Amino acid sequence: MKILRLTLALCTGALTLASAQDLPYQTPPRAIAALADAAPTPRVSFASNGQWMLLMDVRDMPSIADVSQPEARLAGLRINPRTNGASRVSYASTLRLQRLPEGKELLVQGLPANARISDVQWSPDNTKIAFTHTTNNHVELWLVDVASATAKLVPNLFLNGIFGMPYEWVSDGKTIVARAVVGGRGEAPNPTAAPTGPAIQQNVGRTAASRTYQDLLKNPVDERLFDFYALTQVVKVGMDGRMAPLGQPGIIQQALPSPSGKYVLVRTRHRPYSYTLPVSSFPQRIDVLNMEGLVVKELINLPLADNVPTSFDAVPTGPREISWREDAPNTLFWVEAQDGGDPKKEASVRDKLFALGAPFDGQPQELASLPLRFNNIYWSGSDKLALIEGYRWADRKETLWSLDLATKTSLTPLFERSSQDTYTDPGTPFQRRNEQGRRVLTTDANADVVYMIGTGASPEGDRPFVDELNVRTKKSTRWWRSEAPYYEMPVTILDASKHIFVTRRESPQEAPNYFLRDAPSIKATPLTKFTNPYATLGNLQKQVLKYKRADGVELTANLYLPPNYKKEDGPLPTLMEAYPVEFKDKKDAGQVKGSPYTFTRLNWGSPVFWVTQGYAVLQGASIPIVGEGTKQPNDTYVEQLTSSAKAAIDEGKRLGVVDPNRVAVMGHSYGAFMTANLLAHSNLFKAGIARSGAYNRTLTPFGFQGEERTYWEAPEVYNAMSPFNYANKIKTPILLIHGEADNNSGTFPIQTERFYNALKGNGATVRYVVLPAEAHGYTARESIMHMLWEMNTWLDTYVKKASTTPETTKADAR
Repeated sequence: MKILRLTLALCTGALTLASAQDLPYQTPPRAIAALADAAPTPRVSFASNGQWMLLMDVRDMPSIADVSQPEARLAGLRINPRTNGASRVSYASTLRLQRLPEGKELLVQGLPANARISDVQWSPDNTKIAFTHTTNNHVELWLVDVASATAKLVPNLFLNGIFGMPYEWVSDGKTIVARAVVGGRGEAPNPTAAPTGPAIQQNVGRTAASRTYQDLLKNPVDERLFDFYALTQVVKVGMDGRMAPLGQPGIIQQALPSPSGKYVLVRTRHRPYSYTLPVSSFPQRIDVLNMEGLVVKELINLPLADNVPTSFDAVPTGPREISWREDAPNTLFWVEAQDGGDPKKEASVRDKLFALGAPFDGQPQELASLPLRFNNIYWSGSDKLALIEGYRWADRKETLWSLDLATKTSLTPLFERSSQDTYTDPGTPFQRRNEQGRRVLTTDANADVVYMIGTGASPEGDRPFVDELNVRTKKSTRWWRSEAPYYEMPVTILDASKHIFVTRRESPQEAPNYFLRDAPSIKATPLTKFTNPYATLGNLQKQVLKYKRADGVELTANLYLPPNYKKEDGPLPTLMEAYPVEFKDKKDAGQVKGSPYTFTRLNWGSPVFWVTQGYAVLQGASIPIVGEGTKQPNDTYVEQLTSSAKAAIDEGKRLGVVDPNRVAVMGHSYGAFMTANLLAHSNLFKAGIARSGAYNRTLTPFGFQGEERTYWEAPEVYNAMSPFNYANKIKTPILLIHGEADNNSGTFPIQTERFYNALKGNGATVRYVVLPAEAHGYTARESIMHMLWEMNTWLDTYVKKASTTPETTKADAR
């Protein structure tokens, strides 16, 4: 059995001196393990013509042997050197096709044994499905004939998957443009070769701030390794297996066919590389090739993006977001900042949108000038309409405009709102795949009407909807809205003219299933019959709590109780889980989140497992951190944090289900940071569990989470928010867990390592668990089961069996 390296200050059931120990992977109580092992719900995809549904069975929780395979961590990427693909991918194992609405389900035949399927895409004409299969040595391309439900390999093609999706369909449905590993490249450079000199970085007087990133290049050997694994040849692939190279090999990140299929946009990264930034900031050259592989336009060569301001809506200067207009055969589109990329500069126009059509030798055409930063554009099926999203981080403002592309009339705002005001969220414009396989807006014949799908946040909880919006009159008509006792989310519109669409419906007792709906009627035809994977748990008791904290801000939390719990059983030991969120408006912070009618899916990080052990669980307890006007949310982070936590416990006490003297708090990532701060600044809890967190904000000096001020702009905020600075105040037992290979930019494992040392040095009761090979989220079955065992042992030791003598909290004392 694999060995987990554990650093301990507590051996189970007894305090000991700080020590290090090897311990085999452990398994939690049977009831928790059974829930964690429950099969995941299959993924579902629909053909754009509405005639077929594809179901994909998911491979969940791989073994630690799979997760700990060799991995190259270069330029912000994680690469499997054996396959030349991404090293951490979620795979499907089988494919099933079902003709809609009520056809027989067909298991796709001819799939590879022990299939590891990803990157699934329908062809533009919906007659075929392409997918990648990852073997032990390479990434292959496979094709499924939909009519016969059979799969076949495209031979002699090894894909380069390090940048994500390694192929794209061409609009004819008979051709694929793929990024392939270059043959004959030889052996990979030796990463342990003796260095030929030092690694040197230099800056001469330029302001070039950068946030913290993981997996960066460190030396010339890393550069050569990156060149080796990233070297790519674009290839044109026919359905008969014939292939032809397009252009020359290079560090090719993207090869995107134009909607007509006549050209290919090729994005190539090149030197000089950076040791402080990931590949997304490396210099890039963008060319347009024809289908014979000849360069017809050298569009632009952009430098290293190392002088972008640290503000959240700061961007590089020069063209960005370069891609094809989805509504035109061969027209390029891009955005350019008009404020130097710096949102702190005064500017009436932040971004301009440009287009350039084939043969790409004319002057770019300006499409629109935006007073906010560009966020997204939705093209329609004609040149009459586009919808554009813009945003501003400082006050969370966002706007959705309509643009008449034919007349280039001024932008017309359809919605202007705070992105955090969920009650006014109009939803997302629905897009379909057109005949060329490109995603465009679904509209009426005149392009006057679009269709909006939203979660429908409201004081009674989320009630998803489908709206029909006339962009000329701005009048919105509601097709349909989810009704109790279900939570029902629209997933695709099959026929807008007939109001036929598909939803995913669930309830607290019913697992999510897909239904075919006709909006004018109440009829719902089931398309799937997935069963409840937690049937052995019984009827899980769930309630959405609504309460207020001391300053009047309204809060919510999901309360879960053991299946057989009765009020006369009295208050229970409790586990509270939360994740703080910054707001600029108290009203937005107090809005109701979630729905009482959702099915509870127990992912690996859920706190709900512990209802099986007799705990009450406060899941998703809202912790809003509010800073209105010129005040920033984090200026009073600690006060708002402790007040929110106390309010949740007090509400549970009022209901008679929470024992306030036996409560633990847990969180992951920013929630772990929250956990440590709550233990440092209050006595509300008997124990804490912090997974993959950050604890010293001076190690993320150019901003973190929702804080865009640098350490030098607000040192008092960084210091006050760093629980590392209060390690001597933490006397509540705390369990620290961290993935050894954490790839999150703000949570380097050294954060937990140094925090543990600080706590140990000040006499705290602390346990530090390092999960080998795990990233920011944990995936291996052995790791997840051991994590659950650690948490359960910690909770039983310090919460369930703890003294019930009341304590006065620091928050109360104030």
